[in-house]
Amino acid sequence: MRRLPLAVALVAVALAWLADPRPALACPACFGDAEGPMIDAARLGTFLLLGVTLAIQGAFVAFFLYLRKQARKAQDQALDAEWSSLQRTHDRAWRNV
Repeated sequence: MRRLPLAVALVAVALAWLADPRPALACPACFGDAEGPMIDAARLGTFLLLGVTLAIQGAFVAFFLYLRKQARKAQDQALDAEWSSLQRTHDRAWRNV
């Protein structure tokens, strides 16, 4: 019964600490100069990772479009084979009349 007020107090202290507008423990590279070689490198790294991610996703899309194209081609070939089989059956039946 006594743990509940202690837990509420700890949560309140944690929220107050997180709501503090001062930068808590920011290093100079993260909080300091808005322009500089470290910021430029971080931006370049971010763009590189986004580019790699988009390239991989594009490859997945291209692969699934390729699979869809192959499935349609296989379906058309199966339909053509079935149709020619039906025509041969019909031709044999017609000749036997």
